[in-house]
Amino acid sequence: MSTLLVLTNLPDRAAAERLAGSLIEKRLAACVNILAPCHSVYRWKDAVQHDEEHPLLIKSTAEGYPDLEAAIRAGHPYELPEIIAVPIERGLPAYLDWVAAETNPSRD
Repeated sequence: MSTLLVLTNLPDRAAAERLAGSLIEKRLAACVNILAPCHSVYRWKDAVQHDEEHPLLIKSTAEGYPDLEAAIRAGHPYELPEIIAVPIERGLPAYLDWVAAETNPSRD
């Protein structure tokens, strides 16, 4: 099973907490880190935006990615959320096994 680090940003802490909790509850992620707010600058609909956002680091698997992406999109307040998946090539084997076990829907 291949492990992914999935990144997204939420507009406020409450939205970040809701999405993180939902992903864990549904076993779509083994762990979600909600980082400190950051300042994002980007162009959206021909205007430069300056916003505070809360980054999420989501640990999951490539096999579960389609359902994870769908859940992020469904629970995300943005019209076009940033969702980026980065493959984890190496890591502590026991941790990677834990991610696979925690995202296994048959554990429920």
